[in-house]
Amino acid sequence: MSSLLLFLLPLLVLGRAFALEFRYHDNHEIEQYLVQISSSNQDITHLYSIGQSVRGQQLWALALGLSPRRHTVGIPEFKYVANMHGNEVLGRVLLLHLIDDLVRGYRGNETWSLQLLKSTRIHFLPTMNPDGFDAADTDCVYSRGRYNDNGVDLNRNFPDAFAGLRRTQQEEVQLEKEVRAVIGWLRAESFVLSANLHGGALVASYPYDNSNGGSEMVGGTSMAPDNDVFVHLAKVYSHNHATMHHGNVCSDSPPFPDGVTNGYQWYPLAGGMQDYNYVWSQCLELTLEVSCCKFPSVDQLPALWAENRKSLLAFIQQVHLGIKGRVFDGSGVPVQDAVVEVKGRRNMCPFKTDQRGEYYRLLLPGNYSFTVTYPGHEVLTETLSVPYGPDGYSAMKHDFLLRRAAATTGGVSAPPTAANPTPPCNYTPRLEGGGANTGPSWAGLSAGLGVVAAVRSLIG
Repeated sequence: MSSLLLFLLPLLVLGRAFALEFRYHDNHEIEQYLVQISSSNQDITHLYSIGQSVRGQQLWALALGLSPRRHTVGIPEFKYVANMHGNEVLGRVLLLHLIDDLVRGYRGNETWSLQLLKSTRIHFLPTMNPDGFDAADTDCVYSRGRYNDNGVDLNRNFPDAFAGLRRTQQEEVQLEKEVRAVIGWLRAESFVLSANLHGGALVASYPYDNSNGGSEMVGGTSMAPDNDVFVHLAKVYSHNHATMHHGNVCSDSPPFPDGVTNGYQWYPLAGGMQDYNYVWSQCLELTLEVSCCKFPSVDQLPALWAENRKSLLAFIQQVHLGIKGRVFDGSGVPVQDAVVEVKGRRNMCPFKTDQRGEYYRLLLPGNYSFTVTYPGHEVLTETLSVPYGPDGYSAMKHDFLLRRAAATTGGVSAPPTAANPTPPCNYTPRLEGGGANTGPSWAGLSAGLGVVAAVRSLIG
C-alpha cells in the first residue's frame, strides 16, 4: 500500500465517524470536515484553497452546486465568508452547519435544498483568518485574536474606493496575504451576492462603509446607487432571523430599526471588504453581525444556529433578484466588458459583462431603462419590466443583441463614464505572493480527493 494511502486511512476512519457537533472546531478539524464531506459528495461539492494565511494555513473554500467545479452560464455565484476577525467565531459554526444542512437536504431529496443547488453555485469560506482564531480567547468583548498574524485588521486592509488613486497605489504593497487571497478569488469567480459574518452585535450592515463627503452622503448615510436593493437584502436577513429585526437585542449596541444599518451611519470604516466587493467586483455584499457576544459559549450554539438558519437560506435565495443574461455583438458572439447600466443608478465603477458575456443586476421588481455600450457598436437602450425572481429561483433572463456602428460614426461608441468616479475602475492591485490558487494546486487536490474516495470504497 502506498505511503499516501497509509497516511489517509486513519483520516478516513475518523471521517466516517466525524459527526458535526455543536462546538468550536479548530482549523485542522475544519479541514478534516471539509475533506470528508467533499470526498463523500463529489457530485455536488468542490473543495479548493484560495490561498494561505500569514502562517501558511490554507484558506479552504467549498463550492456546492450541480456543477461545483466550474461556472455554468446562467447560474449565479454566491459566497459566505466567516471569521474575518479571528475572535468572532460564530460564523465558523454557522457555515459548517449550513454546509451539512444543504448536503443532507439534497441527499434526502428535500425541495428547498434541491432548488438552491440546482439554481445556484454556493461558496463557503469558513475561516478567512485562521491565525487569528488560533490566538483568540473566549471573551465576548475584547479583541485578542481579532487581527491576523501581522497584527492587521483584515477589514481595514482592502483598497478603499473613497481613498483616491494615489493612496490606493501606495497601499497595494501592504495588502495582507489573506486580503490578497480574497481579491484573487473575486477575480477568479464572478460573484453576484455575498455576506461576511462577524460578531459583537446583532445587525445586517450594508454599503457604503466609507465616504469622502461627496454626493453619496444623504442624511448621515453614505448611500450606494443600489441602496434600495441593499436595504431589501438586509431586511431579508433580519426579518427571517428570530430576534435581529427587533433592533435592540444587544445591551451594548445602539438601536437598529428593523435590525439593519447603513455601514457609514453606524461608524465610518475605511478599507472594508464589503465596499471593495461592490465597487470593484460587482458583487453586492452585506456584513452580518450574528451574535452579541464575539465568542458565545458552546451551550448557546444550537439556539444560535436555529436563530440564523432561516436567514442564511433566505439570503442565498436573493441572488435570484432582478435580471441576468448575456450581451452579444453584431456577429452574435458574447462579449466581455460591455457596460450594462441602469438609468438612475450610476455605479462608481460601471457593471460590465464577464469573459462569457454574462451580466447580473440585482434589482427589485419594477420598470427599468437599460443602456448597453460596447466599442464599435451602437448604444442600445431598452426598457424592461423586472419581476420578483427569488420565489422561482431565477432572475428574469434577457439577452442584449448589439448592432455594429456605421462607419461614418467613427466605428466606436465610447462607454459612458460613472458620475464622480473616485477609484480608477480598471485598477487591480498586484497580488505578488498571494491570490487565488496558491498552496496546493486545484488539480492536485482533486486527485487527492479521488484517492480518498477510492480508499473509502475499500473500507466500506
